[in-house]
Amino acid sequence: MSTAADSSRVADAARKVVQEHDPTSVPTREFLAACFDAGLSWVHFPEGLGGLGVSRGLQAVADGILQDAGGPVPFALNPIGYGMAAPTLREHAQTDELKREWLRPLATTEHIWCQLFSEPGAGSDLAGLATSAVRDGDDWVVNGQKVWTSLAHRARWALLLARTDPDAPKHKGLSYFVVDMKGPGVETRPLRQMTGQAEFNEVYLNDARIPDAHRLGAVGDGWRVAMTTLMNERSSIGASGSRRGTGTIADAVALWASRPDLHTPVLEDRLTKLWLRAEAQRLTSERSRATATVGGPGPEGSVGKLVGAELNQQVYEFCMDLLGPEGILYDDYTMRDMERTDDWRGPLQQRFLRSRANTIEGGTSEVLRNILGERVLGLPGDLRADAGKPWKEIPRG
Repeated sequence: MSTAADSSRVADAARKVVQEHDPTSVPTREFLAACFDAGLSWVHFPEGLGGLGVSRGLQAVADGILQDAGGPVPFALNPIGYGMAAPTLREHAQTDELKREWLRPLATTEHIWCQLFSEPGAGSDLAGLATSAVRDGDDWVVNGQKVWTSLAHRARWALLLARTDPDAPKHKGLSYFVVDMKGPGVETRPLRQMTGQAEFNEVYLNDARIPDAHRLGAVGDGWRVAMTTLMNERSSIGASGSRRGTGTIADAVALWASRPDLHTPVLEDRLTKLWLRAEAQRLTSERSRATATVGGPGPEGSVGKLVGAELNQQVYEFCMDLLGPEGILYDDYTMRDMERTDDWRGPLQQRFLRSRANTIEGGTSEVLRNILGERVLGLPGDLRADAGKPWKEIPRG
């Protein structure tokens, strides 16, 4: 529970950072380092690890002051690092020394993070993954293939879920690691999307070695650790802008205002309904964040991700319908990286194409509906023929 004293403490720390490290004039990494040292990267983390040990809900106080002064949105610069890796490392890394070693360069965005979960044969059924990790003294030797890995081509570190016991049921034989993406045996190949960008990758692990010290959680307890990552992932992806009218709906409203020549009553009605849905999602996300201040993200966070993904697609479908024939104009399909000085989201046509992935990434909409039905509404679960069977006996392919 946050107090007025805690809120004042957070606000004072944020104002001091802005005063001593003007975000409009100092390098981004220097500014973010100052935020970390002041405990403003994740205010609910312990002191010394980028936090102040106060309520999670007070992050909005810090972010408001820092970003109103011109500071960056850290999640946009290192999304997997801030949204998924940091809370997983904080909860499950073996020592405080390792936590500090990983968290500070993550917070400054010196080290980008990625997430090695999905595989060609284990996407929605993540627990069915086949990448193996075999103990060899103080190391683990990893072999396998991961796919749809965002930012792997830029990442310094990765969160890895691998199978350490093929004789156990699929959820029980998994362990969780941090892998060096620049180490021997790790190969990254970009996957070109229909936007022309290559933000996703496939990653091959060929006798890659990971120190046992880089294991998160106990051997065989990888699924529980992965739940920390996934709950935070869905909460961070599903979170809409904290201010009314922000987020993707702002693109539709701006386009509408700039093209009065294309207005029709039918399109006006569609935009109104989309705006109302966006506002409902924003308020639901705010409520979810308030609930998470006590116990952390739970399955309720899947609501924001599910609704937000489908809403994004509907918003950009509206934009294309408003533009009419202009909607098919696209400037460049050349394969390229995201590292550009302009807005990496590109023109509206690119955002429309990119939005098609929203209902797949971070958990498909079908999987999220199952999670909400079973874990929130208490409905009966799906029948699972592989329940309790050793993973090696489950048919694959």
